[in-house]
Amino acid sequence: MVYAIVRAGGRQEKVEVGTVVTLDRIAAGEDGTIRLAPVLLVDGDTVTHEAAKLADVTVTAEVLGDLRGKKIVIQKFKNKTGYKKRQGHRQELTRVRVTAIG
Repeated sequence: MVYAIVRAGGRQEKVEVGTVVTLDRIAAGEDGTIRLAPVLLVDGDTVTHEAAKLADVTVTAEVLGDLRGKKIVIQKFKNKTGYKKRQGHRQELTRVRVTAIG
C-alpha cells in the first residue's frame, strides 16, 4: 500500500491515490491540477522521510471545485462596560482528488 503525508495549508493530510481531500483554497494550474509537497512517503515496508529523497517524489491532485466552509460566529463581551462585538467567518476551501503519487 502506497500513501503519503502531504503539507497543505498549514496542516498535514494522509493521502492515497483516489482520496478526496478538502484543503484551504489553492489556485489550480491551467490544466486543473496541483502538486502537493510530501513530508513522508510509505511504500509497503519502505518509509521515506529525508528531504533529498522526497524532492524527487510528486503528489499530483486534480481540483474538483471550490467551496466555503461552515460559518463560525465570533462573539466578544465585557461585563459592565457595554462592550459587545459579533463577527462571522467562512473559510475558503478547495476539494481535490489525488491522482498520482510517485
